[in-house]
Amino acid sequence: MNNGTIKFFNESKGYGFVIDDETKKEYFVHVSGLVDDVKEGDQVEFELKEGKKGLNAVSVKAV
Repeated sequence: MNNGTIKFFNESKGYGFVIDDETKKEYFVHVSGLVDDVKEGDQVEFELKEGKKGLNAVSVKAV
């Protein structure tokens, strides 16, 4: 499990980005990868999964 912060999430478009607290890398997150509802600034736990355009955050849940 990785820990991070939601940088941006657009509910109407169903996607956003999470920044990994340790590596400071930014990962795409789709609404289908959410366990909990999130908003900008939320602290989250997530896993990484290879997607069409690189690693995506999945199983994203608030902590």
